[in-house]
Formats: sequence, structure tokens, C-alpha cells
Amino acid sequence: MGSFLGQVFRIATWGESHGGGVGVVIEGCPPRLPLSEADVQPALDRRRPGQSDIVTPRKESDTCRILSGVADGRTLGTAISIFVPNEDQRSEAYSEMETMYRPSHADYTYEAKYGIRAVAGGGRASARETIGRVAAGAVAAKVLTTLFPQLEIVAYVAAIHDIEATVDSAVVTLAAVEVNSVRCPDAAAAERMIERIKQVRGEGDSIGGVIECAIRNAPAGLGDPVFDKLEADLAKAMLSLPATKGFEIGSGFAGARLRGSEHNDAFVMREGRVATETNRSGGVQGGISNGESIVFRIAFKPTATIARAQQTVTITGEAAELKARGRHDPCVLPRAVPMVEAMAALVLCDHALRQRAQDCIAR
Repeated sequence: MGSFLGQVFRIATWGESHGGGVGVVIEGCPPRLPLSEADVQPALDRRRPGQSDIVTPRKESDTCRILSGVADGRTLGTAISIFVPNEDQRSEAYSEMETMYRPSHADYTYEAKYGIRAVAGGGRASARETIGRVAAGAVAAKVLTTLFPQLEIVAYVAAIHDIEATVDSAVVTLAAVEVNSVRCPDAAAAERMIERIKQVRGEGDSIGGVIECAIRNAPAGLGDPVFDKLEADLAKAMLSLPATKGFEIGSGFAGARLRGSEHNDAFVMREGRVATETNRSGGVQGGISNGESIVFRIAFKPTATIARAQQTVTITGEAAELKARGRHDPCVLPRAVPMVEAMAALVLCDHALRQRAQDCIAR
């Protein structure tokens, strides 16, 4: 059911929100890579619930266990399995959903497709599924930094509701992103964002926003023409995340309002290599990375679960009113930042290993 991603560095996530646990199986990780649970846990800690007063209060340690594929602190080249138990399920909060569909959730569509659904927590449609992605992304990031020591992937909240931040993607650091709970490196905007989230939560509502991601010092040559263009795979990866509704790279939709003479990135020589004077292409041309920073943005919709009564229908087609219970994020963006970084790492790692496999003849 669409749980696989990648061709050479390939993952499969598994598990339901209120089941025994969630996890991921990774195939194609090179052997002899130093790897331990300590390499994975920091990424999961950034994603976990209950980490601040503007996210869901669900209490999960999200402690990972590597079950296979690693011995004596090094990868074996065989399948790596990572498991995270669910510790704080409260399935009783979803009793009304047995007979009613939650507005803008996947309840109806899952039932339409499979004839059955996991009522508690939404099953695979829950953002808890992303634990496997983040764990695998941590492994992918370690592969990438081994291949390209200078490569950096930094995502951050660029906008929440109508509050926009001013951030320089060329220099922003992880430390600057992590300085506040909303993960926005613009301190003034972050303060307003936090207050807005608290206000909306107090009103029983939710809001969305935009996350921007910068991949710096990626090599030229990653990505394949036609169907496997790098930006196409990045778009698929990002839009597979829960609550995403839009993706743009480089100039994005704003580029549609420019002329070619305004939009084209002129080539120059910089430090002995071909470079571009501007970066409206967002680091990708012809579906292949050109060595410039890869910069893209993802739009996240407001969280579908809100504490207000909403109109819906029952599974038998009768009109009904539903006021959701349970513990949910009033804004998904702060916890989605490490998810975006993980998906970027997975796509880049897969393309890097594909390029190494293809380019086996010295040039």
C-alpha cells in the first residue's frame, strides 16, 4: 500500500498509530558504515510529541531499537530494521469515529479503498507513521556526510498562517533553527508564530504554513532525466508527508511571472568550477543537480483535527455533528521540520548511490 520509497537506498515504513509500534526497514545501505541507535535518536527526539507547549501533549519517548543489519557498531550491508514502540495510546478518544468520518481526514477514503480502516488514531494516515521516515533519514544523512562531508540539509519554518519569516537560506544553521520551539530562525517572527499557535489552539482551531529547506554543497550530477528528475523525486517525497498541499523549488510559482531574460541563471566560474550567478533554478536544471544550493518550499495545511464541532456524515450516510477528542498539534509545522530534512536526505542518498552505481567507468 505505497509504503516503499527509493530504488537503491530503499525503505519500507510500517505500523499504525495505536498499534504496538512503528518502524522502518532499510535496504541498500552500504556496509561498514559506523551506525548505532545514538545516531538515530536525536532526529527522533526532534520529531517526537510532547516536546513543547505548542505541540500535541501525547507522551512518547520514541526510543528506537536497531533490530538487524548492524553488528559491532557497523552496518552489514543487509536489511536494517528499526523499531519504536507506542507507549501512550488512548484509543477511547476515537470511539465516535467508529460511526462518523472526520472532516478532511482519511477516514472515508481509506474505507472507500480497503473496506476497512484503523479507527484509533487514523492508522497509517497518522503522522506517527513518519517515525520510520525520520529514523531512515538519519541513516541516509550519515551515508551522505560520509560521501560528501560538506553537505548540509537545513529545514525551517518560513511562514505560519499569515506570519512570514525573513531567513537567508545560504547561511541559516541548525542551531539557529533549534533556538525556539517553533523552529523558525527569525526570532521576531518566531515569537509572533508561537503566540498565534497558542491563540488558535485556545480557540479550538488550527493553522498551517510553509517550511523551506536548503541543501547546501550537494554535488552536481544527482538526478535522472525524464521521470526521475531530482526535483520530481523531492516533490513526491515531500508531498507524501501528512498535511502537505504544495511544493515549489527555486523561483517556484513566482517564476511564472518573469521573462526568460529575468529568470535565466547565468553561468560563471567560481573557485575553479562552473557555477551560476543567480539560483532561480533552485539548484536543479534538467532534473539534475548543478552544484548550487537546492532550495525548496512545502505548504502544510491546517491540522484537520480541531476541538470545534463540525458537520459530517455517519458511515450509514446520516448527517451528524462531530467534536473531535484526543491529542493533536494545533500546527504541524514545528514537528514537520525534521520530517522534511529526513525526506530530503532519503532522496539525495538514493540518487547519490544510483549515481555511484552508474558512473563506474573513470572519466
